[in-house]
Amino acid sequence: MAASWDGSYDPGSQSDDSHHFERLHIEPLYDAFVCPLTKQVMRDPVTLENGQTFEREAIEKWLKECRESGRKLVCPLTLKELKSTDLNPSIALRNTIEEWTTRNEAAQLDMASRSLNMNSSENDVLLSLKFIQHICQKSRYNKHVVRNADLIPMIVDMLKSSSRKVRCRALETLLVVVEEDEDNKAILAEGDTVRTIVKFLSHEQSKEREEAVSLLYELSKSEAVCEKIGSINGAILILVGMTSSKSENVLTVEKADKTLENLEKFENNVRQMAENGRLQPLLTQILEGTPETKQSMAAYLGELVLNNDVKVYVARTVGESLINLMKSGNMQSREAALKALNQISSYEASSKVLIEAGMLPPLVKDLFTVGANHLPMRLKEVSATILSNVVNSGYDVDSIPIGPDHQTLVSEDNVHNLLHLISNTGPPIECKLLQVLVGLTSSPTTALNVVAAIKSSGATISLVQFIEVPQQDLRMACIKLLQNLSPYMGQDLADALRGTVGQLSSLFRVVSENTGISEEQAAAAGLLAELPERDLGLTRQMLDEGSFQLIISRVVKIRQGETRGSRFVTPVLEGLVRVLARVTFVLSEEPDSVALCREYNLAALFIELLQANGLDNVQMVSATALENLSQESKNLTRLPELPPPGICASIFPCFSKQAVITGLCRVHQGTCSLKESFCLLEGQGVHKLVALLDHTNVKVVEAALAALSTLLDDGVAIEQGVFVLCEAEAIKPILDVLLEKQTENLRSRAVWVVERLLRTEDIAYEVSGDQNVSTALVDAFHHADYRTRQIAERALKHVDKIPNFSGIFPNM
Repeated sequence: MAASWDGSYDPGSQSDDSHHFERLHIEPLYDAFVCPLTKQVMRDPVTLENGQTFEREAIEKWLKECRESGRKLVCPLTLKELKSTDLNPSIALRNTIEEWTTRNEAAQLDMASRSLNMNSSENDVLLSLKFIQHICQKSRYNKHVVRNADLIPMIVDMLKSSSRKVRCRALETLLVVVEEDEDNKAILAEGDTVRTIVKFLSHEQSKEREEAVSLLYELSKSEAVCEKIGSINGAILILVGMTSSKSENVLTVEKADKTLENLEKFENNVRQMAENGRLQPLLTQILEGTPETKQSMAAYLGELVLNNDVKVYVARTVGESLINLMKSGNMQSREAALKALNQISSYEASSKVLIEAGMLPPLVKDLFTVGANHLPMRLKEVSATILSNVVNSGYDVDSIPIGPDHQTLVSEDNVHNLLHLISNTGPPIECKLLQVLVGLTSSPTTALNVVAAIKSSGATISLVQFIEVPQQDLRMACIKLLQNLSPYMGQDLADALRGTVGQLSSLFRVVSENTGISEEQAAAAGLLAELPERDLGLTRQMLDEGSFQLIISRVVKIRQGETRGSRFVTPVLEGLVRVLARVTFVLSEEPDSVALCREYNLAALFIELLQANGLDNVQMVSATALENLSQESKNLTRLPELPPPGICASIFPCFSKQAVITGLCRVHQGTCSLKESFCLLEGQGVHKLVALLDHTNVKVVEAALAALSTLLDDGVAIEQGVFVLCEAEAIKPILDVLLEKQTENLRSRAVWVVERLLRTEDIAYEVSGDQNVSTALVDAFHHADYRTRQIAERALKHVDKIPNFSGIFPNM
């Protein structure tokens, strides 16, 4: 009977192991029980007219083959022709066989149960489990027998075996035992059995994983067990992982997927799937569920942390459904939808999808509506956050009508509504609404509308006041908004800052904080940099409050590398240098500015900043500051005091001798220094400015040339200035600037400088042979503005291209 325990169980076969069962009094097999054709115990015995008995299925097949082959219908045993092919059921024999089978199987099952323990050999356990599989596959009734014999817990115990083969066979057997049997599934789900099965999903052996997932799939067909599987920590996570695994075989992946589909019957399982990356069931519930389910799932969606690609997918799948939910009359549904939309809209691409799905009009309506059915303030904060996400997505919101008469978000009335809300709500919603305005003012096309609305509503001072609030995020939103507004209403902002106490110093405190370099500092530096540089009152206030000292300290620290590694270092440094440069615009009107420049040797600092390679704006602003400082040098140089002439010299001038004073500045004809009179001849200033004349940024070139031109200005020794430029090898780079004609401003400046250079005969002589320079001057003479053409005419006279008696343009 050993064959009873292998994969091809044959009740009719005998083996050498049959003595093992004789001790259990297993009844012998009678020949009458065995079909002559199949050699197996019959289940449905039938008798022919000649009295021979066969298995119904076997004899029917025999007779069919005879007919199809054209042979006579004969008995397979006697080979005699049959007159009739009637098959008479042998009911008595069948009953006897069934009784015999039941008694034998009961005995064999008893033997199997005795082998299901840890002390039995691996082979005995495997044979026992195989036998249980066989009898359960043979009839559904036997599954009840197995259950009533308490074999299910014994099979479960085999999952703890140290033998991999036994564990796999136990999983196989449990699958057969519970298949299409709710009672057996319920028993298997008791205790920690399901948790044990789940653990097999993470086993290294693929065979165990495959058997475990097949068993779980069968169990998941029972709703009661579905809930149990979902409640096991990590079960859904592992199953979701298996469905996306490329290392699992196809059937395992398919079973895991089908298991999850069955688990979707319970909302808690759907939530877990969404949390672990399987979002589709949750999205399907939002699309097709009951109103209560839609609300519940939308609320959970708002709690999930989604990556950006998933946000786009979710927006495309359920964006419209969420918007409809947001427009419903149920406040709980609106809250759930708003929180989900807030999550999804936080990525630019998904935000654009929601805009195209029609989210903007109802969103703005909810935000502005007061009275019956209006949103509570906590939800208006969520609406404001979504609106901020939308506006900052880069979508052209001005193209979307959101009210009657084709009004848009930047229509004057709507901006006034935003400003009104900002003035009459708490810090959280104020912050989000300011961020909305930040987004609207980031685009030149919509910024002008916002600026006009701010001016017409007189909101400038109320906006400026947010600079002093303690909430960092609210303060930063305000500063970023004011930075965006400053190119359009810089003077208005300067007036507001100058007319109130504390705001200006608060901005400088933000910039000078030693907590690294932040986005807020970049915005504050950018705002301060955009304020009108020639506003004397504002500069005086900065001087009185010690603001420039804070800026100088910060710039020096950044240049010394104390604040590396932040992506905001460049905008902060550019802004700080622009703010510092404003002190050089009031040198002639404000003595304190001269004193500050001397005390901190700003000329040397700006010369050092000329070498900030890669920071074009810093180099350009530094060159402009040096131009301003150098222009003041002729007023600050200390002219020598000549000794009074003696008595003889006063009576007889012919006896007087001109005093010779050494150590004077060649250009300014007095005692100069970089620190005291800002003279460019000191500190390698000239050489560093000349080095910028071949810069790729035309604005840097223009600023450098403007600074160098102060050495040739009226009020200084122009000829000596020319010699200084010659010594610095600046002549060729200056002529190259003229030849390149990059912009009209740069050409005008270059023509002015070249004309001054050509006043020196040696240079004029050398240049007169350069046809390219002559052509450039002639081109300026013909096509430049009126003043430049005058200067070009004088330059052409210096190189004898126009006779000196010619006066095409009258003297100005």
